Amino acid sequence: MTPRTIATLVSDRRVLVCAGPGGVGKTTVSAALALQAARGGRRSCVITVDPAKRLADALGVAALGNQPTPVEGGFPGSLHAMMLDTKGTFDDLVDRYARSEAQANAIKHNRIYRDLTGMLSGTQEYMAMEKLYELTESGQFDLVVVDTPPTRNALDLLDAPRRLTRFLDNRLFRALLAPTRASLRVLSLATKALLRTISKVAGAEIVQDAVDFFQAFEGMEEGFSSRAAAVRALLNDPETAYVLVTTARPDSVAEAAYFATKLTETGVEPAAVVVNRVHPPFAPIPWPAADPGPLGPLLANHQRLAETAALENRALAEVVGQLPGCPVAKVALLASDVHDLESLGALADLLFADPDVG
Repeated sequence: MTPRTIATLVSDRRVLVCAGPGGVGKTTVSAALALQAARGGRRSCVITVDPAKRLADALGVAALGNQPTPVEGGFPGSLHAMMLDTKGTFDDLVDRYARSEAQANAIKHNRIYRDLTGMLSGTQEYMAMEKLYELTESGQFDLVVVDTPPTRNALDLLDAPRRLTRFLDNRLFRALLAPTRASLRVLSLATKALLRTISKVAGAEIVQDAVDFFQAFEGMEEGFSSRAAAVRALLNDPETAYVLVTTARPDSVAEAAYFATKLTETGVEPAAVVVNRVHPPFAPIPWPAADPGPLGPLLANHQRLAETAALENRALAEVVGQLPGCPVAKVALLASDVHDLESLGALADLLFADPDVG
């Protein structure tokens, strides 16, 4: 049996979810994984939920949208990238499950729906997972790499399908879905009492908009629910692997260890760890007995770097010890930021040249 490494994950898996603390280079590592897959002859796509332009910058493209954008590079395979558009993805889902164009338009023009797609907590997370499912089921790609938000938001993202299912099963939601032109008159006394209370706080117009919105969904909840179940199955599929991305800084390692614990609690083990921006080891240089003279600042800087590298190794031992047998790949600190396909390729070379260690 071939041992699991970062390289085998890229060549064998269908989905790679990159997660970890903020500011550790998850977007760049995600792009490097997708690039390596394309180099190996696979059709790959990397998706980010980050509205910043980090992914576009890393790939050297002007902009990314809600549909896969090809990245030219003369690969044996192909490389695509995209940035999640929450509202566009939600609109597509409404169009999919609406019984008619009129029903879809009624939902998309509702004020509550517009607020829902823009502000409601969890909407972005679920739509990211919906887009992931859409890409994997399209048949266009052999590998989809997901660049998630920072750790705690990533946990929300992975939990989004379950939370949507619970919401659709909520009794109040089902009451508001009661198909009727009489609106509030047919609702139960308890539901009407609750809505009257909400009206006093939020205003009757907003409540009526909410009722209209939920009732416009009549007949669609089953489609949304079954889709959420399919997304949950994909996230737990053996062909989906979770890659922890961190730096060796103690605070980042602690955050990565927290994510590993929470992920394990769901029954999913991280498949690999990528440690980015690692300081190289420095051999000790004995200080001269006499005044080092002009070499003093250089020797002091060498000592500081050696101490930093030793601190990183001690911190990294925490998360490595927590995941016995999990391959770990280290990427050395680069002299400049990744800003185009060439520099991304250099980072991928470092990532896949470093032997994975347990």
